[in-house]
Amino acid sequence: MGMMSLSSSVMVVLMILLVVQVSSTQYKVGNLDSWGIPVDAKVYSKWPKTHSFKIGDSLLFLYPPSEDSMIQVTASNFKSCNTKDPILYMNDGNSLFNLTQNGSFYFTSGQPGHCQKYQKLLVSVGTYSPEADDALSPSSSADADAPSYQNAFGSIPLSQKSFSSSLRFSIIVASLACAVVVGAIM
Repeated sequence: MGMMSLSSSVMVVLMILLVVQVSSTQYKVGNLDSWGIPVDAKVYSKWPKTHSFKIGDSLLFLYPPSEDSMIQVTASNFKSCNTKDPILYMNDGNSLFNLTQNGSFYFTSGQPGHCQKYQKLLVSVGTYSPEADDALSPSSSADADAPSYQNAFGSIPLSQKSFSSSLRFSIIVASLACAVVVGAIM
């Protein structure tokens, strides 16, 4: 009986993990063709406010690798456009950043002068914090250069938008089949 209970528990956990994996979203930063110096100076400050980012989501930065890069920086470096000593540096032109915890994440271009031309992005995961706006405001005081969060990576989440309807149907059928098997065992 103990073995059946253990296998039932494992099946339930696997089903929950499957549902969590399916519910994550991959966002193309700014909904633009590429990560670059914006024509509208507010595009990267407005865009994150139109989304509710959660753990498991990911940000896709697309850009010509010979012309740009993406760096993750501290809040104070974000505010001052200091690109020295980034937390993370990516320059492959197809940079995927996984949101693995709640908090504020600060990004800018690694190219000299791009940050000053508003190629920078602040993303808040979890509840929105008005303090995050302070990083955009030149009048606010910044903390020391200590990172505001750990640099943590997770697996690449699958985008809801990238699932075909037949794959979604297969996942639903598989989940129902697991539920039937668990019910039969109990």
